[in-house]
Amino acid sequence: MPTKVRIEEQGMNVKMFWAAAALALGAGYATDSQASLPPAELTYADAADLALAAPVAAHVRIRRASALRERDVTGVTPGHRRFFVEAEIVSLIRGPVQPARVSFLVDLPNDARGRAYRVPRRAEFLLLAAEVVGRPGELRLAAPDAMIPYTPAEADRFRSIIREVVAEDAPPRITAIGRAFHVPGSIPGESETQLFLQTENQRPVSLSILRRPGEQPRWAVALAEFVDETASVPQRDTLLWYRLACTLPRTLPRQSVGEASAEEARAIAADYRLVTDGLGACTRNRTVR
Repeated sequence: MPTKVRIEEQGMNVKMFWAAAALALGAGYATDSQASLPPAELTYADAADLALAAPVAAHVRIRRASALRERDVTGVTPGHRRFFVEAEIVSLIRGPVQPARVSFLVDLPNDARGRAYRVPRRAEFLLLAAEVVGRPGELRLAAPDAMIPYTPAEADRFRSIIREVVAEDAPPRITAIGRAFHVPGSIPGESETQLFLQTENQRPVSLSILRRPGEQPRWAVALAEFVDETASVPQRDTLLWYRLACTLPRTLPRQSVGEASAEEARAIAADYRLVTDGLGACTRNRTVR
């Protein structure tokens, strides 16, 4: 899309420019989505959802944010206004090298008096976005609430998540629970259950639960063909924890225990509950996706 300077050089007035911006950028923005400022507190799962959806993550500083005329845009939620925002990149957290300045569209809620939200000049935000194909410097937000007020702590959290996401040994996305097996031990009260998980890239992931008399049951997750000493319980608020806690269903699908006896199926279900209870809830605060 031509820049404002080029448009003005062609003799277009300011009103025509904003109309052109609304039409051109609208192709790269989900105009039927609801947008709002992010909740006061993003959970780890909220942040991971955004980070995984965004090929570009950047710390930006606002240069200009102008509300587009309501008659020039469509799909804006009542009580919101659409803004054309120009910002400078302070630091690029993820993604291909970007120009020093970028632009994007965002819908923001009106204030208590029904007036358009005012984005302060030089305010700093974290952007989770994607490039608009064929338009260098233009971004499309990864979600309606993917413009997040900047704080060093929030930036560090996104950097940490993204480091895990791009690592060669990053935990894969889980697509389903495969077969489960239960094997009694050689003494009463001893047993082992294994559950094999299906993943997006066919990388092996399995859960093992070991019970011994007089000991607390132990479980672990392995990211290899065989369970070894590296298998452990995932630390909360890590990518592996997120992959499990935010994907695994609360109860086992029937097909996972289809070949087990009734007694084995009950034991597998009890061991699976041990895992889901140990992972804890995948809490999300965001109201949009």
